[in-house]
Amino acid sequence: MLNRDAEFGEFLDSRAVVMRRTAYLLCGGDWHRAEDLVQTTLTKVYMAWPRLRRDGSVDAYSRKVMVRSAIDESRRAFRRRESVVEELPEVAGPPNGVDEAVDVRRALAQLPAGQRAVVVLRYWEDLSVTETAALLGRSEGTVKSQAAKGLAALRRLLAEDPVAEQK
Repeated sequence: MLNRDAEFGEFLDSRAVVMRRTAYLLCGGDWHRAEDLVQTTLTKVYMAWPRLRRDGSVDAYSRKVMVRSAIDESRRAFRRRESVVEELPEVAGPPNGVDEAVDVRRALAQLPAGQRAVVVLRYWEDLSVTETAALLGRSEGTVKSQAAKGLAALRRLLAEDPVAEQK
């Protein structure tokens, strides 16, 4: 048991920062949800640690758990009803002003969970189409189309001019 804990501790030390950053992107820029996602992932990885060490597939398994947990969490009714904002508005209505321009993280948060997972894995984690498809349990064609749709949506969201929309 002591050896297991030491090995897991080494894995955690080497991968914690990368896992937090990936979780942050998968959670649409919400650090609190990202921390929860990392904790869920680490719990599942620890439970499967003896098998993972034998197979040598710790990184692949941890990515798969993280992505699937993020998608599962985004499907819950609670997440559809509640949305996190930095400041509560004084009055209901869309934000206005140049300061409210959409950045990459906000645009990424607006993508559906599946497209966001594909974009994060392909372009943040730098996985190939084949690796992403295997990790998500989807066909390569689906990964390609989700990546194309996700990138097109990001381009559209980032190209929007919030000042022009208010006129």
